[in-house]
Amino acid sequence: MPQPEQQQSPPGTEGELRPPADHGETSYRGSGRLDDRKVVITGGDSGIGRAVCIAYAREGADILISYLSEHEDALETARWVEQAGRKAVLVAGDIADPAHCRAIIARAVEEFGRIDVLVNNAAFQMSRETIEEIADEEWDHTFAVNIDAMFHLVKAALPHMRAGGSIINTSSINSDSPKPTLLAYATTKGAIANFSAGLAQMLGERGIRVNSVAPGPIWTPLIPSTMPPDQVRSFGDDTPLGRCGQPAECAGAYVLLASDEGSYMSGARIEITGGKPVL
Repeated sequence: MPQPEQQQSPPGTEGELRPPADHGETSYRGSGRLDDRKVVITGGDSGIGRAVCIAYAREGADILISYLSEHEDALETARWVEQAGRKAVLVAGDIADPAHCRAIIARAVEEFGRIDVLVNNAAFQMSRETIEEIADEEWDHTFAVNIDAMFHLVKAALPHMRAGGSIINTSSINSDSPKPTLLAYATTKGAIANFSAGLAQMLGERGIRVNSVAPGPIWTPLIPSTMPPDQVRSFGDDTPLGRCGQPAECAGAYVLLASDEGSYMSGARIEITGGKPVL
């Protein structure tokens, strides 16, 4: 069924999303695949990030949840992590600032002593019909959040990661099938795919794996806060499965890539697109 037309102010909140998204709150069942792992997740307050937090906690991980300013959403995610019996650390701030990226990692090391898994998931997007509508500042901000922050976070985290560690970056179907109205966002997602593939080769000798996940249309607050209402209504209708995906439908891929079951997976990209090919 189509979503009702709706609009939020960026970055959007889960509380205003209609219908509510499914993050696996009642469905995900853990089996100890991430016992005692220490994890940093950016954009963990909502959407795919919340679903990954819930899954990781139920698999046995302690999590630092990085987010921008959506305090209510972040507290709700932390509640689910703690309900699973795991530690949740909340860090608010803008990862467009390299100093804040370094502060996130420093806090994780202070709380956990090490980092086993780094999930670079936070992203910014905005729909624009023409390139002239994209302000220089918006273009620069999109790159700062979506790709530059990954560089700063990885660089800061590596001294605290050991062999067997995992870095997982959220790319997008837009990396290879760019939507023109998401020009800046799609361009950064292509960069993330290449960053992940190159970094996997660079870090192989250290025993640290790097992979990416390429979601298609997933129902998160980012959609009604960055797209026109008519596009929100039809969001995901053009997939072979005929609907948008739920954040919970992405979480399993992130669990696999973080776990020992994915121990020989590096430089890979897992596509979660409802049947739309990533070419």
